[in-house]
Amino acid sequence: MDFDAVVLAGGKSSRLGGVPKAQLGYAGATLLEHALGAARGAGRIVVVGPDPGTLPDGTLTAREEPPFAGPAAAIAAGLLALGQDAGQFRKPAPWVLVLACDMPLAASAVPVLLREVAGHQDTDGAMAVSADGRQQPLLGIYRVSSLMRAVEAAAEVAGLANLAVFRLLASLDLLAVPVPAGSTDDVDTWDDAAALGVDGGLP
Repeated sequence: MDFDAVVLAGGKSSRLGGVPKAQLGYAGATLLEHALGAARGAGRIVVVGPDPGTLPDGTLTAREEPPFAGPAAAIAAGLLALGQDAGQFRKPAPWVLVLACDMPLAASAVPVLLREVAGHQDTDGAMAVSADGRQQPLLGIYRVSSLMRAVEAAAEVAGLANLAVFRLLASLDLLAVPVPAGSTDDVDTWDDAAALGVDGGLP
């Protein structure tokens, strides 16, 4: 399946005392590295957030406007970067994986989402649903044209800064897809980090 990926690696990490989530460690790699691994198979990947340091060759970077304006603004920045990178000989992929970098076990959910979308080509995308029934919009596959329309409409009405992602996606026809247990578990607090075995970063 032809898809690109937007990896969200911004945010103030207020409940972590300002420690960047992207640089937290899990199983010998940073959370950002795990997110990039989960997006393996994407034609292009853009990391949205502060300067992430060294990235694999070909990885794009972007920043939401204004900085720390939230995930909806970050999604828009990622889509813009992918669109600008597309040239005469490189068409944008029709689908985009949106993935927050604070879910260390997300890799097991991505193939499930891709399979569901491949079997329902008339949908606007698929959003992960945790084992306890919670929808996670920051682990989803979306039709680029539909997501772009939603971004443009939201920007015209009230702007994207601090817009709830569920509100951004409200007009889309999305599949709610159960994914493997734990794959949507994220790190918002140090208690979350401890429960997942995430530490303060690599040496």
